[in-house]
Amino acid sequence: MSAVNKTKFNPAVFFLTEIPGKEDVHLWISIPFCLVYVTSIVGNSLILFAIKTDPSLHEPMYILLSMLAVTDLGLSITTIPTILGIYLFNSREISLNACFTQMFFIHFLAKIESAMLLMMAFDRFIAICNPLRYASILTLPRLAKMGLVFVLRGVAVTLPFPLLLKRFQYCRANVLSHSYCLHQDVMKLACADITVNNIYGLFVTLITVWLDSLLIFLSYVMILNTVLSITSHMECLRALNTCVSHLCAVLVFYMPEFSLTLIHRFWKSSSPLLQILLSYIYLLGPPL
Repeated sequence: MSAVNKTKFNPAVFFLTEIPGKEDVHLWISIPFCLVYVTSIVGNSLILFAIKTDPSLHEPMYILLSMLAVTDLGLSITTIPTILGIYLFNSREISLNACFTQMFFIHFLAKIESAMLLMMAFDRFIAICNPLRYASILTLPRLAKMGLVFVLRGVAVTLPFPLLLKRFQYCRANVLSHSYCLHQDVMKLACADITVNNIYGLFVTLITVWLDSLLIFLSYVMILNTVLSITSHMECLRALNTCVSHLCAVLVFYMPEFSLTLIHRFWKSSSPLLQILLSYIYLLGPPL
């Protein structure tokens, strides 16, 4: 009986993971992470400062950009400190409560990021497909209500993640696969049936990230249909140019997200290095 009891316990800490096999060059690896951190914080702060101080930028497109910048600031502040702690101070330990708190904010902010990209796609759709009604449709009060709805959605779908995990006992192999806490990573360490967590995690991904990306895709289908009907080649290119930066942001956010989700659930024998690199791109790329 004592042998069985030793296989299950609630550890005081989890251990975060760095890039495998690179322990001797941690200081050098920390330099690009420091640059990413400083660039993300300063760059997004300057965006917010410029939009706040310039009255001509108090328009829907720039309000959405400021909302995205706030979300990106949150992602940077939530994730990069634990990464730098590993590479600068070899601080790999994180308590259960700190891990669950970080997990909540990472998943919550990722859902908000997805929602902001969807709202920006809607902005481009209205601006190109129905420009005469742009000002009447995308009013600031309506944008505020949409933002509030997506914030409430993020809280509602993310809050069960730490609550579902707190009820588990955890095995002795309390080493995570990433430099921060993710729901799909922590749940694999539980000494219990995680079917409910798996199903709920997949359900949340479907109704948030996958649904948002589908709506963004449909928006661009309609945008492309409208643009191709423009007879002037220059006007066509000008309309498409207004979407380039948004499309790049969409690709940088969704491609690593989809890849990481599929790897965690269906390709568990994949290289740990691949998972870690994708997780860095997924959470550090958009703010940068």
